Amino acid sequence: MVKAANRRDLLKGALVAGAGLALPGAFPARVFAQASSLTPRDRAVLDVAKREIERAGSALWHKDMAAIADFGVHSALPRFHFANLETGTVRSFLVAHGMGSDPEHDGWLNTFSNVEGSNATSRGAFITYEWYKGKYGTSIRLGGLDPENSNALPRYIVAHAAEYATPEHVAKWGKLGRSNGCFAMSPTDFREALWNISGGRLIYSDKLGLG
Repeated sequence: MVKAANRRDLLKGALVAGAGLALPGAFPARVFAQASSLTPRDRAVLDVAKREIERAGSALWHKDMAAIADFGVHSALPRFHFANLETGTVRSFLVAHGMGSDPEHDGWLNTFSNVEGSNATSRGAFITYEWYKGKYGTSIRLGGLDPENSNALPRYIVAHAAEYATPEHVAKWGKLGRSNGCFAMSPTDFREALWNISGGRLIYSDKLGLG
């Protein structure tokens, strides 16, 4: 009888353990900890990334990562958000805007433009193409997917590294320098762009004002 009781207890314990593994909250606590640590801004960034990737559809080669450039935020603040849709995480970096979008050079983007020679930032979705060697070293060629940025290739709008897009520049001047409409990043941060958002992924540019 004791052995039978022990077997019943063991079977009961196994069933309870199995049921616990089946419960959605019993596994994996680490994933929920990551999700709860997201800020409202990061959640909004992930939502924008999902929306714009869906909108771009088959134009993209890869849909695991996207970069969201929020030009409604001052250039002294991290506003270039790399959204990883596989892990549900966001990393944020400094990025410069075009001088034609900020003629006062006060660090705020005022207007977008798709016109050649405007030296302005364009609004809309871009696809990242291949790496190439240019004026600023290794850069990422971009193609415009919307009417508002359709001239990205002829305007040579790219993503590249620049010393005027560093935290040191912000510390000295209170703002970043300006590009000719390109997405210019700190050389250190730009390595992240080369490995994470090149090769057929999305960059979306707009005045979102997510904070």
